[in-house]
Amino acid sequence: MKIALVSPYDYPYPGGVVNHIYYLDREFRRLGHDVRIIAACSEDVGEVSQQVIKVSGSIAHIPFAGSVGRITLSPRVYRRVKKILKQEQFDVIHVHEPLTPALSLSVLRHVPLSPQSVVVGTFHAYRESLHPGYEYVKPVFQRFFNRLDGRIAVSEAVRDFLVSHFPDDYRIIPNGIDVERFSDPALCPIEQFDDGKLNVLFVGRLEKRKGFKYLLRAFAQVKKAVPEARLLVVGAYDKEDKAEFVLYARKHRLRDVRFIGHVSEEDLPRYYRTCHIFCAPSTGFESFGIVLLEAMAAGRPIVASNIAGYRSVLEDGKEGLLIQPEDERRLADALIRLLKDPALRGRMGRQGQAKAKDYSWQKVARQVLDYYRELLERKRH
Repeated sequence: MKIALVSPYDYPYPGGVVNHIYYLDREFRRLGHDVRIIAACSEDVGEVSQQVIKVSGSIAHIPFAGSVGRITLSPRVYRRVKKILKQEQFDVIHVHEPLTPALSLSVLRHVPLSPQSVVVGTFHAYRESLHPGYEYVKPVFQRFFNRLDGRIAVSEAVRDFLVSHFPDDYRIIPNGIDVERFSDPALCPIEQFDDGKLNVLFVGRLEKRKGFKYLLRAFAQVKKAVPEARLLVVGAYDKEDKAEFVLYARKHRLRDVRFIGHVSEEDLPRYYRTCHIFCAPSTGFESFGIVLLEAMAAGRPIVASNIAGYRSVLEDGKEGLLIQPEDERRLADALIRLLKDPALRGRMGRQGQAKAKDYSWQKVARQVLDYYRELLERKRH
């Protein structure tokens, strides 16, 4: 099949949707399919793969749902997309976050130029509510939504949210992870932190929705009960992002908080291997627990917020512990419980590692391909 994967976000700037597209592309090509990635790419990302069709280098940073989306709003995208779809004639046009301006909407606007194509949309984002002004623009979005032949939701939480606003049939196909990369028994811990202390790991941006401030406050209580505990903070954040948290740690004389920042793709699995507990204290807006699955694949127990996106992959008491969001006392209690119980950590880690195998990209990609074939067959008839 000739497949177009459309990224609404700056490619290949790190992010959940971009990573999803990267691995689908890798697996599809491994299985012999002809794949193109249609995306905007900012100039600072350097060279991109030859299968990437760059539609713009102009990227705007748009605050949204507690995060910042790196999207293109360039008017040049409209004509560029029109030319690409008319020229390439894909069998499948797979648009990720199909209602995101401007690239995804431009693609949906022009799909009639490729009449033999089936058009698939994958919805990744989860929200508790929509902006009050949404009802005024819903008729416009509905017209774009109606151009989809198939609709994928990455979790039940996303599906349930969508059904309340855009009732339709959705196929649930989860995000995947590179199980082999995170579970490789040959992985060595980071030497600097493999010194007998008990490491709690956080991976993510230091955005409000990630809830790191609650983990930092909880860690102050953890240190009193478990003096040998250490907090490792890994993610794509900068000096400005971490400033308030560094100040908090200094003000409260909180030792053993290490702000690592961005780490390489090679080192990330090693950080999971280095930790004794992985912690994800997000406050909401998480559609799926990718970082939870990465920790599971590494055989590490988890303490995470009891939110819809995380409940879809983590069962409380089995692979880890789920706690009320924004509750630093309960968060501290859960961390202390696991830090003091190595047998429980080991049991939860083994259960998580077994579950993570169900989310390999090989399995996820085959589910997506089967859905493509189903839609193509339906279109022929």
